[in-house]
Amino acid sequence: MNLIVCIAALCFLMLVAYKGFSVILFAPLAALLAVLFTSPPSVLPTYSGVFMENMVVFVKNYFPAFMLGAIFGKLIETSGFAESIVNSFIHLLGPSRAMLAIVVVCVLLTYGGVSLFVVVFSVYPFAAEMFRKLNIPKRLIPGTIAVGAFTFTMDALPGTPQIQNIIPTTFFKTNSMAAPVLGTIGSLFIFVIGVAYIHWQRVRASAAGEGYGKGHTNEPAPLEVGGLPHPAIAILPLIVVAAANIVMTRLLPRFYGDSVTVQLNPSAKAVVQPMANMLGIWAIEAALFLGIVVILVFAWKTVAASFAKSTESAIGGAMVAAMNTASAYGYGTVIAVLPGFLVIRDALAHIPNPLVNEAVSVSVLAGITGSASGGMGIALAAMADRFIAAANAAHIPMAVLHRVAAMASGGMDTLPHNGAVITLLAVCGLTHKQSYKDIFAVTCIKTTACFVVIAIYYLTHWV
Repeated sequence: MNLIVCIAALCFLMLVAYKGFSVILFAPLAALLAVLFTSPPSVLPTYSGVFMENMVVFVKNYFPAFMLGAIFGKLIETSGFAESIVNSFIHLLGPSRAMLAIVVVCVLLTYGGVSLFVVVFSVYPFAAEMFRKLNIPKRLIPGTIAVGAFTFTMDALPGTPQIQNIIPTTFFKTNSMAAPVLGTIGSLFIFVIGVAYIHWQRVRASAAGEGYGKGHTNEPAPLEVGGLPHPAIAILPLIVVAAANIVMTRLLPRFYGDSVTVQLNPSAKAVVQPMANMLGIWAIEAALFLGIVVILVFAWKTVAASFAKSTESAIGGAMVAAMNTASAYGYGTVIAVLPGFLVIRDALAHIPNPLVNEAVSVSVLAGITGSASGGMGIALAAMADRFIAAANAAHIPMAVLHRVAAMASGGMDTLPHNGAVITLLAVCGLTHKQSYKDIFAVTCIKTTACFVVIAIYYLTHWV
């Protein structure tokens, strides 16, 4: 019965998320219904002492990264930098490599710190126009964007500022550059196989006589590409974010040491902040801030008129995104204290290999919740101590645990109820029936890559 309660709560949350209802509202409801069927007197204490406390901790740690990332992405969009980058790479690689051009642009934008949701909105109009001109089936656009934006630049490529690569830093005391060799190998695997897959789909469609298609919805208007910023300037903020993240990761420990103690006046309580807990977060926040400054320096005239409105919109979006993920995280911490979760945990614990155990646990929970960050948060909140103990016993570096957890979170999370998938299809004006199979194929490639990285680690002990 306890196991059924946990599964029913997860299915309920998955259903309401698929239907488009707010996770902020229904995550606590799903968690408290599970508590109600387990121990009715514990509902209110659990809500205040478990759900709310853990949700607030998540917001405290990660909201600044959400906010700065959203502002950075919005300014990249309103400054015309995103359009300039997309247009330049399309012309650079040529029409015959249209799909590769879209993938490369998505890679640059997401690795440069732009939210994948912003990437979808920025890239789709260019992808649609190019696919229409070259008579490539429109149904292949979501899969093409997914290869570039939803895979290795989200969690595998070392240094990526996306939240999926930041969450493990607080559990394993690592930084965003964790396991650079393994992360790079995994990224190359996904890139090569992913691009080969979408090219194969294009060849198949061409052989079958299938073209762009007619009667599509949400078709973008013809693009006006005149007057865009020079591509060298447009790409500069992305380079600054990537480089600053690496530099800050190395400089902050030298500046602060192992911990930071702050006492602004003698009567104030001293605040002690261990450096290991915050290094990855602080480095990303500083990098995104510098990226924003670069955009303002080079495009102030363009963004000035809409700066207040744009930043307000970005902050509002960041609040919703952070609260959605925090609610899912709070929900996971409630489920983790229920007796039914012990059954799930113990079943997963029977997987003997520590890295495979972690990968399966994170991937399963990310798939169930439809959220990479939410599923990883649930898994690590409940099982990180066990993962660390098993890794220490097997002499596995924490950096490897970090990279495997991050990559596993971005695999099976893209099931049909995933918010990013629903948004991508809606923006493209396509349905799950038309385009989801390609997104799912990319998901399978991404999931496979995680286990390829694990195999390479055991064969070579590269980190």
